[in-house]
Amino acid sequence: MSPDSSSPAPGAGPGAPAPLVPAAAAAAPAPVSAVAKGGRRGGAAPRAPKPGSPGGLGASRWTPWLYLAPALIVLAALLVYPIYQLGLISFLEYTQAQVSGGEPATFQGFANYTELFSDRQFWEVLVATLVFAAVCVFCTLVVGCGLAVLLTRIRAVPRLALMLAALGAWATPAITGSTVWVFLFDPDFGPVNKMLVWVGLSGFEDFSWTYDRYSAFALVLFEVVWCSFPLVMVTVYAGIKAIPGEVLEAASLDGASNWRIWRSVMAPMLRPILVVVTIQSIIWDFKVFTQIYVMTNGGGIAGQNLVLNVYAYQKAFASSQYSLGSAIGIVMLLILLAVTLIYLRLLRRQGEEL
Repeated sequence: MSPDSSSPAPGAGPGAPAPLVPAAAAAAPAPVSAVAKGGRRGGAAPRAPKPGSPGGLGASRWTPWLYLAPALIVLAALLVYPIYQLGLISFLEYTQAQVSGGEPATFQGFANYTELFSDRQFWEVLVATLVFAAVCVFCTLVVGCGLAVLLTRIRAVPRLALMLAALGAWATPAITGSTVWVFLFDPDFGPVNKMLVWVGLSGFEDFSWTYDRYSAFALVLFEVVWCSFPLVMVTVYAGIKAIPGEVLEAASLDGASNWRIWRSVMAPMLRPILVVVTIQSIIWDFKVFTQIYVMTNGGGIAGQNLVLNVYAYQKAFASSQYSLGSAIGIVMLLILLAVTLIYLRLLRRQGEEL
C-alpha cells in the first residue's frame, strides 16, 4: 500500500528539503493584501510616467528644442534683431540728419513704401533682378548637374582635377573673382577678345563687354555661374553616388539613353537634394551685389545694370536715404520668402517628402 502523498517522506528531518507543493496550490492567486503591500515583488507592471516627468511624453516633446536652443539663440541674435531694425527704419524718416543726431527720427508709416512703389526705376530694377536671377539659377543648375554626371563617368585622375578646379573657383572671394573676370574680358589687354579675334570672329577688336547692357549682364552671369556651380556639382555628385548601382544598370540595360536615365531615374531620386540647391541658388543669385558692383562699376552706365541689392545700396549710402534702402531690403526679404514658400508648396502638392 503506497504512502499518502501529503505525509512527509520517510526519513524527513529538520535538515531535509521541503516537500513538493501540489500544482493546485502553486496556481492559486496570492492574497489581496500581499498584492497590495508587495506589488513590486509580485511582478506587477510599473506605473506609466506622467506627462512632463523624466522619460514621459512631455520630456520627449521638449527635448529637441533643448538641443536646438543654442543655435536658435545665435540665429535670433544674428537674424531676427537685424531684420527687426531694418523693418523699423523702413517706417521712419531716417536720413543723414537723423544719423548725425541733428534731427529726431519721425514715424512715417507706409510713406517710404509708397514713394518706393511710385518710382518707375524701382520696377525696372525689380524686373531686371528677377530675370537675371532666374537665368543665373537655371544656368547654375544645368552646369552643376551636368558636371556632376560627368564626374561619375571619368577616371579618378581627371575627376580629382575637375573637383579641385571647381573647389578653387568656389573658394575664391567674390571681389577677387570679379576683378579677374574683368581683366579677362578687358577690351585692350584681355585674352578673351584676342582669342575670339584669332579664331576669326569679327567685331571683337577693342570690344567693351561692360558698355552694352546685355553684354554686361552676360559677363556678370558668367562669373556668378563660375563661382556658384561647384556647390551644385559636389552636392548632386554625392547624391548620385548614393543611388544604388543596380537601378542605373537596369535602366541602361533597358535601352535608356543618358538623358532619359537622368530625367526618369536620377532626377526623381535626387529631388530633395535639388530642392535644397535650387533654394540656395535663388537666395544667392537674387541678392547678388559684389559682382554687379565691381564688374559694372556700381551698376553700369546710367544705372542700366542695377539689381535690387545695388539699388538699395545707392539709395541708402550714396543718397543717404536709409529709410528707402531699408524698405528695399524688406521688399527683397518678402520676395525671397514668397518664392521659397511657393516652391516648397508646389513640391508638397506633388507628394514629395521634404
